[in-house]
Amino acid sequence: MQKKINIKNKKARFEYEILDKYVAGIQLTGTEIKSIRESKARITESFCEFNEKGELFAINMFIEEYLYGHSFNHSPKSERKLLLNKNELKKLEKEVQNVGLTIIPLKLFLTDKGWAKLEIALCKGKKTYDKREVIKDRDNKIDLARVKKNFN
Repeated sequence: MQKKINIKNKKARFEYEILDKYVAGIQLTGTEIKSIRESKARITESFCEFNEKGELFAINMFIEEYLYGHSFNHSPKSERKLLLNKNELKKLEKEVQNVGLTIIPLKLFLTDKGWAKLEIALCKGKKTYDKREVIKDRDNKIDLARVKKNFN
């Protein structure tokens, strides 16, 4: 039985307002998927971008070099092509160009078949006062839970 791989981008929900989510496949080499299976990847600083051909790439996604890879190892911060439906790609590209939204990876996971998938989201950046409000709400919930615990 294979262990569950679930690498999350916790910063994304704080920094961005999520509008729409998609699940995309990733085009990987052999050593990259082996490193992901060992949970040696990070997506906290990554984002997605279109090239001139209309293909979507994950940029700044860090996948550590495979320990036993030797000369066939991959480069840790290379661009990785995301595999989506043609209609989804057109819709995303139109949204990013016209409205000025960004595409951020939320979660990197493995399916039951062993395929690496990346959950991406169409996002809008939050303002600083929105972030402060989120922090204030979180603190209020913690204080309320503490009062409830002490009351019971």
